[in-house]
Amino acid sequence: MTLFRIKTINAIAPEGLELLGDEYSVDPEDNNPHGIVVRSSQVDVDDYPELLALARAGAGVNNITVDKATEKGICIFNTPGANANAVVDLVFPMIGIWLRNIYQGISFCKSLADVPPDEVSGEVESRKAAFRGVEIAGKTLGVVGLGQIGVRLANGGIQRFMKVYGFDPFPSLDNIHKLFSEVTVTRAMRDTLSQADIVSLHLPVNEKTRGMVDADFIAKMKPGAILVNYARGPIVNEEAVLAALDSGHLEAFISDFPTPAVIAHPKTLTTPHLGASTTESEGNCSRMAVGELSAYLHYGNITHSVNFPNIESIPESTVQTRLIVINKDVPGMIAFVTKVLGNHGVNIVSFKNESNGTVGYNIIDIESTLDQSIVTELEANEDVIRTRRIILT
Repeated sequence: MTLFRIKTINAIAPEGLELLGDEYSVDPEDNNPHGIVVRSSQVDVDDYPELLALARAGAGVNNITVDKATEKGICIFNTPGANANAVVDLVFPMIGIWLRNIYQGISFCKSLADVPPDEVSGEVESRKAAFRGVEIAGKTLGVVGLGQIGVRLANGGIQRFMKVYGFDPFPSLDNIHKLFSEVTVTRAMRDTLSQADIVSLHLPVNEKTRGMVDADFIAKMKPGAILVNYARGPIVNEEAVLAALDSGHLEAFISDFPTPAVIAHPKTLTTPHLGASTTESEGNCSRMAVGELSAYLHYGNITHSVNFPNIESIPESTVQTRLIVINKDVPGMIAFVTKVLGNHGVNIVSFKNESNGTVGYNIIDIESTLDQSIVTELEANEDVIRTRRIILT
């Protein structure tokens, strides 16, 4: 029996979708789903009247109308860390390709295809000096943004015998604790930028980070440094970077977000948004996104939400109904909910509440059924955003 309709947008790796049981229908053409799994396409939650939750198989959620979702009581998930290895796995080779002039060297080798075989070795030996490079070891790496990707990149720099500085404006202690002790975490971004031969960006796109890498940011960087962006394109002010490349203040710009102007510049190296494009990463993201979505639809549990507080509760075997109340984070809501239920003689087995400062989220377990009239009374409160009744037995 189908309980939940799931819409997929973009190619979602089957490793995750295979975890869904018979109670789900999965259809990319479903225009009125309960849940959505998406990668990079733009999604406006206004287009889906019965949507309960959306999981983005990736870290950033700038392709989703999150503010609208919050107002409608729609939970938005992402999958932090699921693609971290893939990004780090690409950033270091790209830095090495630039420092060692690998791209030019490969092009030179291809140009020897028409050279007589007995002359190839001589050509290589006489011209290889033009491609002499420098090593990553001994260089100073600056990592701006110490989320799961940034932490792994910083630790990877230490493993490559680099000196590493890191900065995060809103550090997570869980992530910071994973840093190798050799990484220097600075209190100001300037202190990371001024020390680094290579600056790598690992930040989400939001109002504070959009266009953050501007002329002032670049001026704080060490002259001759390399800038790397495998985070999000809009973080970087393209005109400011190109001007710094022209002036020589930046040696190079390595990016996963090609544009005509960037591609055309001789001091750039770009890839076509490949940071998370590995079989392993796509499988990890799919499994994590589906797990988050399933836990929410079945039990109202939340992990890795970007707009709701994280909260989990295991129901007792005697629980028949789980009531979810999503409300604006204002005083008196817990008292209001318990009073309404008490007035109707509803016995509460468990009441769990969490808030993120904007949204209050309540999981209330009940050993009986719950009449719709009680739910209607709760929803009449102007500070209640949405309710759900989950039948457990």
